[in-house]
Amino acid sequence: MKLRCLAAAAAVLLSASAALADGDAVAGAAVFKKCAVCHTATAHENHVGPSLMGVVGRPVASVPDYNYSPAMKAFGAGGKVWDEALLRKYLPSPQFLVKGTKMTFPGLKSDKDLDNLIAYLKSPAVAP
Repeated sequence: MKLRCLAAAAAVLLSASAALADGDAVAGAAVFKKCAVCHTATAHENHVGPSLMGVVGRPVASVPDYNYSPAMKAFGAGGKVWDEALLRKYLPSPQFLVKGTKMTFPGLKSDKDLDNLIAYLKSPAVAP
């Protein structure tokens, strides 16, 4: 009986911690302000950087009519897709992961900011 109670409690705690790691799209909109100097996430229009609308799940270096750096094209050549795991590797230090990228953003160091930004990029319409 005690073992069942412990197992049930562990399952509840694990599911609660997973839910907390998903991020907050509204808070992510505030984090995105750092990105908005060069990108948009709510329109299919390129600025200094490519549109990030629909970036989660999109192949790397695939926005039409955007002139990606040779480094970014090479990085995406193997069929990489911008999923959550790849964004978590890229966003803390873009120049480290893609040597020669023309993106000069210094990166996001906070896991919370990463969680929130990715939540926003997945659903930018939910944020004001």
